[in-house]
Amino acid sequence: MDNPLRGRDLLSLADLTPSELLGILDAADAQKRAWSRGARTAPLAGKSVALIFQKPSMRTRVSFEIACVRLGAHPVVMSGNDSAFSRSESVYDTTKVLERYCDAIVIRTFDQSMVEEIAEVAAVPVINALTDDHHPCQGLADLLTIREHLSRLAGVKIAYIGDGNNMANTYLLGGALAGMSVVVATPPGYETSAAVVEQARTIAEQTGGRIETTLDPVAAVTGADVVITDTWASMGQESEHGTRLNVFTPYCVDAGLMAHASSGALFMHCLPAHRGEEVTDEVIDCASSVVFDEAENRLHAQKALLSLVLG
Repeated sequence: MDNPLRGRDLLSLADLTPSELLGILDAADAQKRAWSRGARTAPLAGKSVALIFQKPSMRTRVSFEIACVRLGAHPVVMSGNDSAFSRSESVYDTTKVLERYCDAIVIRTFDQSMVEEIAEVAAVPVINALTDDHHPCQGLADLLTIREHLSRLAGVKIAYIGDGNNMANTYLLGGALAGMSVVVATPPGYETSAAVVEQARTIAEQTGGRIETTLDPVAAVTGADVVITDTWASMGQESEHGTRLNVFTPYCVDAGLMAHASSGALFMHCLPAHRGEEVTDEVIDCASSVVFDEAENRLHAQKALLSLVLG
């Protein structure tokens, strides 16, 4: 069976075609069901994966490490002062060494340019495990979760409320690829990248999707099948927390805002959540909240991705 992802990088969801995106989700779904039935195969036995964390990580690290183990690959975890890029060695030299040891490089870092530079140098697949601009692995998990609960992606309306950050970019691109209607609501001055919005609209023209941005959270949520938010101050923005609290308070996802969405609309958050800030307890703990299914699906989506790029 042809595998168009073999040997490929994933730096943002825009690296995928619509069919490739669905192929990853299909593989994740099949592998998840097979695991639940007790199937235990190790298609990546003998391979190794470098897992590099320059930003703090819990879900990403645990899910990638377990994904490697379940596939039979050896995860080589490097973080903090032991990170692969922590000793002033050039990106080129470090990458050329890593590719001699490891069959893939997964990195969680700050600048998108960092993963792009590594990918340009590396002869092995490079996977973006989060940058300030994109979080494609979270996007895959979220689309998997939505499809599990709603049985479809095309035509689904998702509303993202909050900061125009890496997650906003990811939902714009992923939703466009999947033929979804995506509305992003941000406060003035915290809008998403205009370049990403245009990129998403170009993709949506081919898939039947729809891309909108607004400053009005109520308008965004009205009729939505899925409501999503994220922390108001991302890693590296902690010093802005007080200022952002004042600006973003009208964008809190509470029961009043959720009432404008479709009946039974899903609530999603990539976690960690600051309860009482971007979302209330009443919403994140409600029956239609799927935040823990979403967190679990990081494992299944990343396992599928690794199996395909290293297959």
